Amino acid sequence: MQFHGIIPPIATPMLPNEDLDLPRLKWFLDHQLSSGIHAAFVLGTNSEFYALDEREKQEVIATAVEHVNRRVPVIAGTGAETTREVVRLTRLADREGVDGVSVITPYFISPNQQEIYDHFRRVAEATAKPVILYNNPATCGGVKIDVETVAKLSQIPNIVGIKDSSGDLQNTQEYIKAVPERFSVLMGRDTLIFPALLMGARGAVPATGNIAPKLLVEIYETFRRGDLAGSKAAQLRLNPLRLALGLCTAPGAVKAALDMLGLSIGPCRAPIAPLSPEKKPKMRQALLAAGLHPVE
Repeated sequence: MQFHGIIPPIATPMLPNEDLDLPRLKWFLDHQLSSGIHAAFVLGTNSEFYALDEREKQEVIATAVEHVNRRVPVIAGTGAETTREVVRLTRLADREGVDGVSVITPYFISPNQQEIYDHFRRVAEATAKPVILYNNPATCGGVKIDVETVAKLSQIPNIVGIKDSSGDLQNTQEYIKAVPERFSVLMGRDTLIFPALLMGARGAVPATGNIAPKLLVEIYETFRRGDLAGSKAAQLRLNPLRLALGLCTAPGAVKAALDMLGLSIGPCRAPIAPLSPEKKPKMRQALLAAGLHPVE
């Protein structure tokens, strides 16, 4: 399977007491699918995967797979600090029927490139499902997957792609040059989707896809139609919204924006706090720039 297009890391709905809100997850998945997304990615970093226990992760995956019902592929994040735990979570996701898994590099320790290679190789060997690598140095204490390591990992048949959230277009371009045609490089920095597509990226995994999925789909689909000016214009409308996600601790701004649009999916788990009142005008401006209409 070759993953492509706009693949939002679906934010996890919570009740006011911070319990999972699985009925709201179904509603939110329908909202995303009606906007034309190309796959649904649960338990990503913007899904608060780190805040959920294993039972909750299983509930989220099972709910998503059953409710999406093959309308689009469902990808589950199975990243963790040890290879042993990643293998266990990957097998759990496999049993629940996902179409693929995404695995971030370990995010507390600082493994070398051989250890990173062995980590991902062992995960891939533990499942027949497609595996997407996830490079996010800022979240993982500076640990990155080097180009040479990605090139080696891309030779493993069921390692099929990488999400690059480095924010370094040169790194993204080097990934694209180093991997075979079957392998999808996906942009993880929302402000760089259009230039990444120009370089040969196959799509994006954008946090703002939770808030403005139609605009994200427009960037991709207009590009695919050859309308480069239209794709660039859509990208420029998106950028203020992506920058506004820095107004509070992630993914607090995603949930704050949804709340301002009348699409609330509840709070984040503590210690992440809501967007402070004095910052809401900046978020409102960013939503308006993206062509969205706050109800507050």
